[in-house]
Amino acid sequence: MLNDKIILVTGGTGSFGQMFCTSVLQKYKPKKLIVLSRNEMKQYEMRQKFPDDTAKAKSPIRYLIGDIRDIERLRHAFTGVDIVIHAAALKHVPVCEYNPIEAVKTNVIGAINVVTAAIETGVEKVIALSTDKAASPINLYGASKLCSDKIITAAKSYAGARDIKFSVVRYGNVFGSNGSVVPYFIQKRATGVLPITDERMTRFWITLQQGVDFVLDCLARMEGREVFVPKIPSMKIVDLAKIIAPKCKFEFTGIRPGEKLHETMICEDDARITREFDDHFVIGWDGKSKSDYGKTCPAGYKYASDTNDWWLTEPELNGYIANYLQEHPELA
Repeated sequence: MLNDKIILVTGGTGSFGQMFCTSVLQKYKPKKLIVLSRNEMKQYEMRQKFPDDTAKAKSPIRYLIGDIRDIERLRHAFTGVDIVIHAAALKHVPVCEYNPIEAVKTNVIGAINVVTAAIETGVEKVIALSTDKAASPINLYGASKLCSDKIITAAKSYAGARDIKFSVVRYGNVFGSNGSVVPYFIQKRATGVLPITDERMTRFWITLQQGVDFVLDCLARMEGREVFVPKIPSMKIVDLAKIIAPKCKFEFTGIRPGEKLHETMICEDDARITREFDDHFVIGWDGKSKSDYGKTCPAGYKYASDTNDWWLTEPELNGYIANYLQEHPELA
């Protein structure tokens, strides 16, 4: 699918981008794999793991400094590109709450720029990464990503006769990603006290590799205008804390501004235009097309972390944590 293709990843130096590059280089032989990001230090560090042609390595990796807020830079970067994976975003809830205009510039205006540049330069496929916080959003991050999702899924309307597909992949918290609760709990356990917002809190969980694999699957199956949602397990935050730091005292600090007690990936209103499959959902069924695959969701259905019928077990969590610490021995 990706052999001899030119692929570009926005925000490519992040956790997802690095795992995506690893998987693509293992499974395919792309003509080029372009990492676009605005942080030169992260690119320098990533280049040590994935050398490019500047190191005289026979590698398809290329690094471009650029910001999705800069439409001219995107037009230049997207020239000749076949597939764009749009992973760049401001994603930390408290940061977006405190800097709402900056979040809109990156998450909303940035999505508009990605769509515009992709159409103008002849890109074939665009998949944008979303979040469970975009479903019934209560914080600025979720609201900005919902706007982004709507922009991406409606983008074909601006493409005219151009043969280009736009889709969205939405999933939950990534286990052990940069800035997530797992490394935070591991670092805090040395203090003997673990801050937890609410003992009732639940979240969806997915590993980086599972997220990348799902994106690759969606690249193959996408028709355009859809939001793909994987079926993934839920986890109670307090249960995670008990496994990571069983000897710590828990300090319940209260839910932060813009934070939900439970997360939703498909709300009741979206469920009416959603098709369900064995391992995923597709939001965007219009009731007329695609009626020959999947099944409709029942009336009143919603896919939420607290009502999910799939929960991580203690042995599974122990395995995830052990693997994470093996990959990050400095935290062990």
